[in-house]
Amino acid sequence: MRKFLSRLIPSSLAALLLLATSLGALAQSGKTEVLWLGQASVRITTPGGKVIVIDPWLRTNPKTPASFKNLEALGKVDLVLVTHGHFDHIADAPDLAKMHKVPLYGPAGLNQTLSTLGVLPMDLSPRFGKGGTIMPFGPGSVKITATRAEHSSEFAWKNPATTKDEVHVGGEPVGFIVEMENGFKVYHMGDTGLFGDMKFIGDYYKPDLVLIPIGGHFVMSPADAAYAVKNYLKPRYALPIHYGTIPVLRGTPEEFAAALGSEANKMLKVQPGEKVDF
Repeated sequence: MRKFLSRLIPSSLAALLLLATSLGALAQSGKTEVLWLGQASVRITTPGGKVIVIDPWLRTNPKTPASFKNLEALGKVDLVLVTHGHFDHIADAPDLAKMHKVPLYGPAGLNQTLSTLGVLPMDLSPRFGKGGTIMPFGPGSVKITATRAEHSSEFAWKNPATTKDEVHVGGEPVGFIVEMENGFKVYHMGDTGLFGDMKFIGDYYKPDLVLIPIGGHFVMSPADAAYAVKNYLKPRYALPIHYGTIPVLRGTPEEFAAALGSEANKMLKVQPGEKVDF
């Protein structure tokens, strides 16, 4: 028995050491996974395994695959981000935050409205604003900075006491720079028109991937988006979002690619429900 144990213990320790080494290697070679779910809805899984959902409009989104219309299909969620108060960006965010008991970060004025109306408790509706940076998972982990966006942010709400629709302050719209544990940076632009300070954002934050609206009408057109990529942001990759869900969002990835011209290789053409790794 003693001989058996003496043989077993070293082999078990060796197995544990091998497992620990393998896990360490996986952590070091971890990738950023971006799953696009239609409109501006994305799920980002960081190299360290944190799951961040941005602008979730899933249950009634015509472009969201049926397999993701059940919020539980997203799996674990560690954080929810919302760029502004319009329905197609915030629709499922409060329910998702409550389901997973995780904070929903958005523009300060919007989060104040959410907690005041009782849509979310204050502990799930923390506030920060443009230029502010949060490290929600602690030092050395993911860093998220709110940036300017050129849009509006009203929050429409049905008053349960009167059953009437009301419109409330939604703060100022934002975009988010999400910096991963390994330094890879994703810029979710939210809803925005073209503005000159995009050059500052490109120069200062140096995003690797931009999630860029191209639909037109409420946001940039494909030509505007291409101008921003080529002249202001200069990312390694550009993933077009916020098009094709309603008739006025007429911009297409093909038009975006054409407008990018010689830089069309930066564009990632992804269908809702597909993911890309970096």
